[in-house]
Amino acid sequence: MADYFTMSDILINNLREIVMQDRPDTLAKLMDDISAQVQSDEVQLGSLVEAIGQASFTTLLLMPSVALVTPLSGIPLFSSLMGILIFLVSIQMLLRREHLWLPKWMLRRKASGARIRAALARIRPVMVWLDRHTCERLTIFMHRPPIFIPQILCAASGLVMPLFELVPFSSTLIGMAITLLSLGMLARDGLFILLGFVPYGALAFLIFSAS
Repeated sequence: MADYFTMSDILINNLREIVMQDRPDTLAKLMDDISAQVQSDEVQLGSLVEAIGQASFTTLLLMPSVALVTPLSGIPLFSSLMGILIFLVSIQMLLRREHLWLPKWMLRRKASGARIRAALARIRPVMVWLDRHTCERLTIFMHRPPIFIPQILCAASGLVMPLFELVPFSSTLIGMAITLLSLGMLARDGLFILLGFVPYGALAFLIFSAS
């Protein structure tokens, strides 16, 4: 009986580690850690991936989506690159890969370190607010098959991102939606996943209004 309880404790601890391994201590600390890694004039995407952590899929999904709602989205073809990155990360989440694969040409892409640091500084207060207001709720979305919904939405959003490059505000709305969905998955907060559906409705309204 003692061995049974010992094995149960080990199993519970292992499950807890699996659940928590994809979550940073706080989102604000994550911003600080990444900012500390981008002190050079130019930063490769591969360096950012390494700073975030190869196996942290949800965090790697969050960062490009957050970038899309910052002035970085004004860089030509930046939205398309972030869309491809979001698609690749989301697909590998769906396939339950243990380690992320990204093409070498993408990892070699560079961006201004100063612009990245400025963008991170701008969104840090938002991350502090989110740290205080996210919690585990509506956790039905954290289990299969419901977890497929936000993951598939993120993959589809990343795939169509290059098509919306010339549509005003579209990349920002899609980035906002993916940010909310990834935050929900990261914090195990189903409320934020539900909120992530709202920008898609706004985007549909913009498209139909323009047509």
